[in-house]
Amino acid sequence: QVQLVESGGGLVQPGGSLRLSCAASGSIFRIYGMNWYRQAPGTQRDMVASISSGGSLNYADSVKGRFTISRDNAKNTVYLQMNSLKPEDTAVYYCNADIQSKPIASMMRYWGQGTQVTVSS
Repeated sequence: QVQLVESGGGLVQPGGSLRLSCAASGSIFRIYGMNWYRQAPGTQRDMVASISSGGSLNYADSVKGRFTISRDNAKNTVYLQMNSLKPEDTAVYYCNADIQSKPIASMMRYWGQGTQVTVSS
């Protein structure tokens, strides 16, 4: 069994910063890509940032230059540093990770439960 647990969401004023964390636990042999998505009410869930096992980064155009994704492989944790936040960044943020639970197991994608980020004055 694998679990992803996010933390760090909350209410912040425009221009402020938040740091989200997502820790994977359970039966883990190897973690491949780790990603952050977000979903605002009435919209689809969109990719925000991704980081491969080798450290390759990818960002949505809307967050480039403001958000930074990183990972700590020793802690099985991915982070999302969000700076210069805007009201349009308001959404539920979800992490996911592609995880191989055992040496002979297939890779599967696991999702966290989501954490609310609200940017408002």
